[in-house]
Amino acid sequence: MTNQEILARFGPREAMAYDVVVVGGGPAGLATAIRLKQLATEKGRELSVVVLEKGSEPGAHILSGAVMDPIALTELFPDWKAMGAPLNQPVTDDAMIFLSEKSGFRTPNFLLPACSQNHGNYIVSLGAVTRWMAQQAENLGVEIFPGFAAAEVLYNASGAVTGVATGNLGVGKDGEPGENFQIGMELLAKYTIFAEGARGHLGKQLIARYKLDDGCDPQTYGIGIKELWEIDPARHQPGFVMHTAGWPMDNATYGGSFLYHMEDNKIAMGFITGLDYTNPYLSPFEEFQRWKTHPNIRYYLEGQDKGLKPAKRLAYGARAITAGGLMSLPKTVFPGGALVGCEAGYLNVSRIKGSHAAIKSGMLAADAAFEAVTGGRQHDELSAYPEAFEKSWLYTELNKSRNFKAWFKRGLTVGTLMNGIEQFALKGNFPWTLRRDKPDHAYLKTAAECTPIVYPKPDGKLTFDRLSSVFISNTNHEEQQPAHLTLRDAAVPVAINLAKYAGPEARYCPAGVYEFVKNADNSDRLQINAQNCVHCKTCDIKDPTQNIVWVTPEGGGGPNYAGM
Repeated sequence: MTNQEILARFGPREAMAYDVVVVGGGPAGLATAIRLKQLATEKGRELSVVVLEKGSEPGAHILSGAVMDPIALTELFPDWKAMGAPLNQPVTDDAMIFLSEKSGFRTPNFLLPACSQNHGNYIVSLGAVTRWMAQQAENLGVEIFPGFAAAEVLYNASGAVTGVATGNLGVGKDGEPGENFQIGMELLAKYTIFAEGARGHLGKQLIARYKLDDGCDPQTYGIGIKELWEIDPARHQPGFVMHTAGWPMDNATYGGSFLYHMEDNKIAMGFITGLDYTNPYLSPFEEFQRWKTHPNIRYYLEGQDKGLKPAKRLAYGARAITAGGLMSLPKTVFPGGALVGCEAGYLNVSRIKGSHAAIKSGMLAADAAFEAVTGGRQHDELSAYPEAFEKSWLYTELNKSRNFKAWFKRGLTVGTLMNGIEQFALKGNFPWTLRRDKPDHAYLKTAAECTPIVYPKPDGKLTFDRLSSVFISNTNHEEQQPAHLTLRDAAVPVAINLAKYAGPEARYCPAGVYEFVKNADNSDRLQINAQNCVHCKTCDIKDPTQNIVWVTPEGGGGPNYAGM
């Protein structure tokens, strides 16, 4: 049964009206809501603001390294330390290491460009920061609805956004309403701010509808795969930040790692693979597992022969990140709304940081929305938001790093050399801008053009398989709902993806969602294990035929990250 048929049978939906609806309860969405309420208090105005969060609670779906620059948080809450914000571990040392298969070379710290230096920053659990921000938002009077996924954008007759509708609950696998069916509700607003994160389901639709990316470079992404470990105190260096480049990536494939020493003998470690890779046999998950076997990395996880306590893996997760920067940033406003945070693509890939940009963009959008609402406007373009961005420190920062990812399309050696010149010698003031013209999925070569990659089997101590990893991500979905990973054409995965590209969806997914299995007649079919999905969005980005479409599952489903 289609949504239109459901509405005809069960509608109309209940509607609630607000001044501003925010879709997404991450740092960008919460910063938007907080700033709106702060302005209302300062100006003595009444303003109704609601935040919809598809996770079971704010922070449940938040995944980041993360080293946080507090610049934007300090603008939002100048006394955040006294307020108890969970920024507890300042960075004490930086290391940039280039790996070969058996050894590594550390760049002297005095040669590190400003974008690679983290003095004054903090190693955080961004999920914990998000939960703290949500509490501050509620203290200011923001309504937060966790477990409610925005599934549909609402428009008026003139084509302006008027709000969103949440997804229906209790729909069975056959698409028919079950005995516990509940129709979604409409949240109407004068302005709707979209903060879904990278490759947002609704943001993708808005960008296409309003042609917001006309004249921009295609957005490029990376998949970040992360684990949280507890290690022996003898190997723990609180505040130590380490990044690596090189092995196990080849010279032509963009990728790199992070290893951050948090408080309480915990380390956050992960690997980012650029989703513009070419070899369909590459597996970002397996590359991450292989990276952990390098002597420079396994040092922190082993040592029982020296009497050290065995390291323990505590959590796992994965999420796509935007990496196109300023040249891929779409127009961020349209009639009735705006895009903020990673929904738009503000992450600074040269600094490997996005939370400060997310908070700042949310604040800028809030300033524009407050001015519009209190001025009696609604459903028009918040042009003051992009204008303020172009005058902000965030624009200056992103402009300096606009060529960072593009240089690496020329290989690790050239990318490292040219970024060193641009960021260290020229301080980001390079006279030319490099452009790209293809989306990530278009870079994938056919299997016949590439060499298969054989990965070692996991040992269950240092390296692991996908299913045991998904288990510790606390991922859960209502099993009777329709799969939220949909196919435009059910024949394409076998007829094209498997035949031509050796079935890359079975390798790029970090959660074991996609697998090719044999039918009784020995023919192949794609099996989709949607209950494993950690909402990373990689399939929606990298599918070479763009046949997979990620849609919103029931609210509350997905990962429930702890400490990430």
